Amino acid sequence: MTPSADIEISNRDGVAIMGLCRPRVRNAITLAMWEATAAIFEGFGSDDGVRAVILTGQAPDFSVGADINEFPKVRASAKQSAAYEEAVDAASEAIARCPKPVIAAINGYCLGGACHLAMACDFRFARPDAQFGIPAARLSIIYGVRSTDRLRNIVGLGHAKRILYSADQFDGMRALEIGFADRIAGDPTAEALEFALRLAKNAPLSISGAKLILNGLARGMPDLDRMAKIAIDSAADSEDYKEGTRAFAEKRPPVFRGR
Repeated sequence: MTPSADIEISNRDGVAIMGLCRPRVRNAITLAMWEATAAIFEGFGSDDGVRAVILTGQAPDFSVGADINEFPKVRASAKQSAAYEEAVDAASEAIARCPKPVIAAINGYCLGGACHLAMACDFRFARPDAQFGIPAARLSIIYGVRSTDRLRNIVGLGHAKRILYSADQFDGMRALEIGFADRIAGDPTAEALEFALRLAKNAPLSISGAKLILNGLARGMPDLDRMAKIAIDSAADSEDYKEGTRAFAEKRPPVFRGR
């Protein structure tokens, strides 16, 4: 059971797969779905049965972004707009903070707010004909600071300006060329699952620590040194560290438990 009827969750050998499921409207994201996404990823972070996460959309699309049809009801004033943007940021922050590796598997359209979610993931696997774009400039909307910062970190300042100023769409191959996509695949979900299952065998504390440090460096986290020391010391005192060294000496694959 999930916090939203428009989101489906399954688990494949420790890999959670979360799907946006409103195919009749190309998986447009409602306010309730933004709120549910934040709650779901908070849950993934503390679930020992989840080692990696795939975020996708019910075919044929990832998502066309925010459901603009509900804007007159949920985003009709500056006050409502601010609350809406807080919900959007909370969803992407929950993805970015999730200590597990997160992969976006992208088919079809990935527009606007859907790019916001995809950019919060650690990796983006896409079909070559997937269509990306941020149409904020055609709606008189200013893309938020956190999402704009992620876009700049992923593609660089020049490409970020072109994407935001022009509101033009670009396909998966162009996304790979500018660094927005990490891998092009005919079946992004299958490729993401294969990759996630490999990551799931590695030490969870190592991955969560690397994610903390890398994201902290990208965002200029002020207390990164303190947070990193806590993570490093915790890993050094863990049972997984002992298991890793034993397995190396015994020439066998380690079995990590995340503690």
